[in-house]
Amino acid sequence: MPGSVHLNTSSPSAARHRAVTEPAPVRWALILIAVFFLGLFLIVPLVAIFAQALEKGPQAYLAAIREPEALSAVRLTLLAAAIAVPLNLLFGLTASWAIAKYEFFGKNLLITLIDLPFAVSPVVSGLIFVLLFGLQGLFGPWLADHNLKIIFAVPGIVLATVFVTFPFVARELIPIMQATGTEEEEAALGLGATGWQTFSRVTLPNVKWGLLYGVILCNARAMGEFGAVSVVSGHIRGMTNTMPLHVEILYNEYNFVAAFAVASLLAMLALVTLTAKTVVEWKAQQQLAAAQRDVEIP
Repeated sequence: MPGSVHLNTSSPSAARHRAVTEPAPVRWALILIAVFFLGLFLIVPLVAIFAQALEKGPQAYLAAIREPEALSAVRLTLLAAAIAVPLNLLFGLTASWAIAKYEFFGKNLLITLIDLPFAVSPVVSGLIFVLLFGLQGLFGPWLADHNLKIIFAVPGIVLATVFVTFPFVARELIPIMQATGTEEEEAALGLGATGWQTFSRVTLPNVKWGLLYGVILCNARAMGEFGAVSVVSGHIRGMTNTMPLHVEILYNEYNFVAAFAVASLLAMLALVTLTAKTVVEWKAQQQLAAAQRDVEIP
């Protein structure tokens, strides 16, 4: 009939069944290969880290974590992440909003620049900051005259951390905002909503799970960054060493228990990040499924 709507009555499980055409032995072989690689490259290293950290007992483990230099490394790592993540959150929201909702000159260039930290080695990015803000760098004499220190100090570590992590939030939000389009925002503005009301009540709820996902990845990279931070830190014990740098120093000194004890903190951070990532992905899938059910014709 003209104007009639064709309903797709096939269930999602039936669609998945039709999509899987490989024989059962092939599917099981693929699953076993995936499990093998996960065990070899994920489970075994994690078990080894905690086994080495607890090799001399819980007291030695706790003593290694409570050392002043270890606590200083933990505080500096948390400080760098606490500064870098909100800055990248603000940048990611702003950049993704501009790229997804507007057309402007230089849009493709902005997208390319956002991807720049993915293409540049972290060590090279650290060297760039040294060439800019080091004592012999472009701005070094001016900084020295004003008694400002960036390289081999906390500001340099924060700058390097921000640089290597700023694509994560933007890269998660841009495709989501592009997929949602501008219809809802235009409708809200047409009904008299202000720009802030449109953003907070329409745009932000649509991208909240992607935003959380990007923040989780950004935070994990900020706390685990080694290359760029290593170049700009100067490795000053108790002052400019983050947790990854402190682990390297302890390991090079053959203090394996202390090195693996601090490394276990990073491993626990990775596990927490993985759990949070899984929860956010599950929530996002639930929200997507609910939205699909809402638009289905009964």
